[in-house]
Amino acid sequence: MSRNRLDWARDGSDWPNREASRFVRAAGLSWHVQRMGAGPQILLLHGTGASTHSYRRLARLLEERCDVFAPDLPGHGFSDPLPYRRLSLPGMSDAVGSLCAKLGVAPEIVVGHSAGAAVAIRMTLDGLISPRAIVSVNGALLPIWTGFSAPFFASAAKLLAANPIAPWLFARRARDPATVDRLLRGTGSKIADEDARFYRRLAGTTSHVAGALGMMAGWDLKAFGCDLGRLETPLILVAGTRDGMVPASSAEAVRRLAPRTRIVRLEGLGHLAHEEAPELVRDVIEGALSDQAPAGPKDPFEVAVGERMGEPAHV
Repeated sequence: MSRNRLDWARDGSDWPNREASRFVRAAGLSWHVQRMGAGPQILLLHGTGASTHSYRRLARLLEERCDVFAPDLPGHGFSDPLPYRRLSLPGMSDAVGSLCAKLGVAPEIVVGHSAGAAVAIRMTLDGLISPRAIVSVNGALLPIWTGFSAPFFASAAKLLAANPIAPWLFARRARDPATVDRLLRGTGSKIADEDARFYRRLAGTTSHVAGALGMMAGWDLKAFGCDLGRLETPLILVAGTRDGMVPASSAEAVRRLAPRTRIVRLEGLGHLAHEEAPELVRDVIEGALSDQAPAGPKDPFEVAVGERMGEPAHV
């Protein structure tokens, strides 16, 4: 059945990497965070509708040589929601920045999946963090809806977010596992059922759905796109060629806006590439840690992972 909010004692009893979890107060919110490993600090930011569970394997791979920090974003998973007036991209970024300051997290690399990549870039632009590089995994950095239909879809998202019945209705419908499974297939990714069950649990929770809708409705990615030209930090765009949510071609549009950008294509992977092939994403992150020669506008970097070492691309 649908639930109004996740309960740690009940819903977190089998949560991935539970032993690394703790709850922290910052920016007026209670946050669920996970921290593990030692070494260079890595900040992992999940995307809309996800949570720390989506980094369950990648975090474990990184902890072998890094201090890994991953929060549930506001309104997602076990973290408190932001007030409606703060449901903007700057508002979300400021809240995460306050959390990092509270815990003394100053990441050398920030990894953002989907909308989490926009948070990572916004935090960097606003001086909240100063990473060596940003790794965007299928980043949702530009408006999905363009042209004549854009105002309609933007308004519809805001109406859904403002309607308290909409999250409850979706969570109720998500009692049928087939509903969530169809959404996951739409990402273009193939993940194990043991991973999909956490998405089903989240989708069946009213507060989590409300957090996801609010995140989508409160952001102005058009204005954000105009700011990408000010990003001086090297940006690595990891793009799954089978992404059903954010077209891999959008990476080219971002590269035209952000001058210090590289593109790494993950052949045959979808929107949840970091869950399908965490080893490949780990290699990109570790490469960013050791790389001292950031790409510029005249030195584009675009390969399929695997080809870099003379191997066939991942399929």
